[in-house]
Amino acid sequence: MSDANQQSDDWMVLGKLTSAYGIKGWLKVYSYTEPMENIGTYSPIWAEINGKRLPIEIEHVKAHGKGLVAKIKGCDAREQTPQYTGAMLVAKRDQLESLESGEYYWSDLIGLTVINEQGDNLGKVHHLMETGSNDVLIVRGNESSIDKKERLIPYLPEQVVLNIDIETQQMRVDWDSDF
Repeated sequence: MSDANQQSDDWMVLGKLTSAYGIKGWLKVYSYTEPMENIGTYSPIWAEINGKRLPIEIEHVKAHGKGLVAKIKGCDAREQTPQYTGAMLVAKRDQLESLESGEYYWSDLIGLTVINEQGDNLGKVHHLMETGSNDVLIVRGNESSIDKKERLIPYLPEQVVLNIDIETQQMRVDWDSDF
């Protein structure tokens, strides 16, 4: 995910428009919502491109293979889709459901610095992916981490993920730096 996935406290990234689908203005959508079809229920929703937000209306969302395709109101031909391709779909945080204590939206975790129990900086959470058994944190090394490696760390609270501190932007994990 790009820096566009970093949001202010008021905005949450719900998904991304990836590419054109067909000739009638439909776009492929990567949704971060659960279930993924819920991305079509947010109104208003904004397409964020190059730091600018454009309010859009999603007319239809439907499953296509393992993903989704969506029709944006006013985007009626394939030639109109490039203006939306690559856009992040964002909504205001107050549009989302409140979470219980200790629960987080994926987008809250993106950008957190990951520190293991030995005090090693393993990098920052770049994104998460859903697998059959548990979610996985993709942590990428950066200039301030112990190396530039990408690590796949299971998101298992209390087993692997020991502490999340949104205020300090840190996550403490039980994970060896050699993995």
